[in-house]
Amino acid sequence: MRYYIADCHFFHRGLNEKMDKRGFADAEEMNEYMIQKWNKKVRPKDEVVILGDFSMEKGERTNEILRRLHGRLYLIEGNHDYYLKDSDFERERFVWIRPYAEMKDNKRKVILCHYPVFCYHGQYRKDQEGNARTYMMYGHVHDSFDEVLVSRFVRETGETKRVNMYTKEEETIPCNMLNCFCMYSDYEPLSLDEWIEHNRNRRAKKGGSEETAQGDGAPEKRMV
Repeated sequence: MRYYIADCHFFHRGLNEKMDKRGFADAEEMNEYMIQKWNKKVRPKDEVVILGDFSMEKGERTNEILRRLHGRLYLIEGNHDYYLKDSDFERERFVWIRPYAEMKDNKRKVILCHYPVFCYHGQYRKDQEGNARTYMMYGHVHDSFDEVLVSRFVRETGETKRVNMYTKEEETIPCNMLNCFCMYSDYEPLSLDEWIEHNRNRRAKKGGSEETAQGDGAPEKRMV
């Protein structure tokens, strides 16, 4: 299996009171809960793609977390992954570390970037049944008002029609952008199909509106 997750922010104690308001007593409690959820889902030979902002600590403390996590790991660089510049960081724990990647997942393409990409490679591609062949998976925005704006873009793009240059028929524009924010899944890495379903349900629940500045489907706080 291959799973995806974004914005774990291991060691980031400030997110318990600000922005995410994760609700843990401290960073240590948050770290332990995330490790527990990860290892309950991921088996040693499974793959996990981390879509940035994995840890806020330096190299060796980040290594300690990575040694405890199951799976073959891949990292998309985030803007807070400062440990990558630390000479003590063990880069070999990852199959690769990249700022951007494109991969295949069960006959579909996934576009992987820490930041949401609104016009992504392969956006218009569909299979013979008209199903999407490409998904854009991102992080960075957490459950902030920026995610409200992304959801609005997804909704409005999906409702817009244009003439297909090949079929000459009017069709809606595909827009399959998946926010893999860890709090949405209660800190559990999810498969592509699980993230597709989760994002569909979350956005349908709020209709992509900006009813709350926190986001379009505030994640539930979890405590150990």
